[in-house]
Amino acid sequence: MKMMFAPLIAALFAGSVAAQTVSYDVFHDADVVFLGEIHDNPIHHDNQTQALLAIAPKAVVFEMLVPEQAAQVTQELLDDQLALDAALGWAESGWPDFAMYSPIFAVLGDAKVFGAQVPREAAGIAFKGGDMSGVLDGAGADFGLTLPLPKAQQEEREALQLAAHCDALPDEMLPGMVMAQRLRDARLAQAVTEALAETGGPVAVITGNGHARTDWGAPVLLPKEVSSMSLGQFESEPEGAQPYDLWIVTEAAERDDPCEAFK
Repeated sequence: MKMMFAPLIAALFAGSVAAQTVSYDVFHDADVVFLGEIHDNPIHHDNQTQALLAIAPKAVVFEMLVPEQAAQVTQELLDDQLALDAALGWAESGWPDFAMYSPIFAVLGDAKVFGAQVPREAAGIAFKGGDMSGVLDGAGADFGLTLPLPKAQQEEREALQLAAHCDALPDEMLPGMVMAQRLRDARLAQAVTEALAETGGPVAVITGNGHARTDWGAPVLLPKEVSSMSLGQFESEPEGAQPYDLWIVTEAAERDDPCEAFK
């Protein structure tokens, strides 16, 4: 049976032991709200939809869209989800079925849409370990992309990438995978900063859990004067304190074994 959390969500504050009932209204004091997800879990998108209704953001940043796609989102298309799907070329994007994301678009109202997907050329530079100073229109250094991570964090992030890819990646690929993740964090923070400057906020961000982390994800790359909150969504209870202001556990999505592709 599908598990729903609107208008209240069963949430855990980071580091807490017991669940608490929290209204989506807790997000009202933040300039930016990162709404994490497991991409192919429709329950997570339902929860994001309910959060957007409560926040009523002036802008919504999508990890899944490039700026050119975001610019195509008009009120006319929002009223015709099939046309919006086609206009965005979603079916060819590699993201999960548009039907999972369409409820989010359906409640955008007058919010301006911003795209934060990393350009293909920049992603290639990151994967290959190239010079990151010129990416993001020359803003790579501004987001720390030209600096190495602390050794312990680098090793932890490489281990997470390996686990996320079914322990099937060769070791030499892992540094590039981590840099690509850092680049995506930076691009999200860049897009959020642009959205705040243009609309005044609040800004909501639709993104994967990894980018919503408050220890090394996009939130820590925002200007210091910007307040943010972050929601993580899981399919099983994680161990220990989690790097989110709030996190919840939902039912798991039905999916084939993702590791089959690596066998």
